[in-house]
Amino acid sequence: MSTARKYQEVARAIRDLIAAERLGPGDRLMPERGLSDRLDVSRSLVREALILLEIEGAVEVRKGSGIYISDDPHAAGGPVRDDIGPFELLQARQLVESDIAGFAARMVTKNDILRMRDTLDMERADLDPGRADYSGDRAFHRLIAEATQNSVLVDMVEDLWRRREHSPMWARLHSRIFETTYRRAWLDDHQAILQALQARNPEAAQTAMWRHLGNVRETLMALSDVDDPAFDGYLFQPVGLTG
Repeated sequence: MSTARKYQEVARAIRDLIAAERLGPGDRLMPERGLSDRLDVSRSLVREALILLEIEGAVEVRKGSGIYISDDPHAAGGPVRDDIGPFELLQARQLVESDIAGFAARMVTKNDILRMRDTLDMERADLDPGRADYSGDRAFHRLIAEATQNSVLVDMVEDLWRRREHSPMWARLHSRIFETTYRRAWLDDHQAILQALQARNPEAAQTAMWRHLGNVRETLMALSDVDDPAFDGYLFQPVGLTG
């Protein structure tokens, strides 16, 4: 039997809280920060737990209003397969890919650098508002792994990206979050990583990758905060999966 993920435990605790508070259909759940304090867990774990509960049909998000108990808080919308929390996944990527970038700076070849430059050009083209292609982002991260000349590290990065692409929770989080403004900021991060690799500076490459994935995490946390009055997206709108 597999061990429950932490966000699944938090989701169960929120269900227990709903029952203890006798919240019924249409009642508003306390804000995310309140849940974090009440359950003594991080806001990212609460965010992941709420995503799971929404997928199951226990809660719903109302645009610009908050999180509410759905018609039947004990009814699931169908079985949910084991999934990795999106912020847990980003933390793993930050740890793994920052070390990979540092090692890549020692092993990178001229051809690796040229391919990365071409990929950044692809990313710039993807910023066109009429396009929704993010393949350049994944390709850039894979090329960094390939620059280590170690196929095991390439496989590790590919596995992390596959988990992201096939994650229902990630898809829910990402719904209507990507904006050109933030993608430009992440492209700037990629440029900083490339510059460190070109300089063959392991410490700078490791730091640049760590900072980049930290920026991604903070941006996704900020843009998906339904308790923020500035929130103007419907975080949990169903979206189709690709790949």
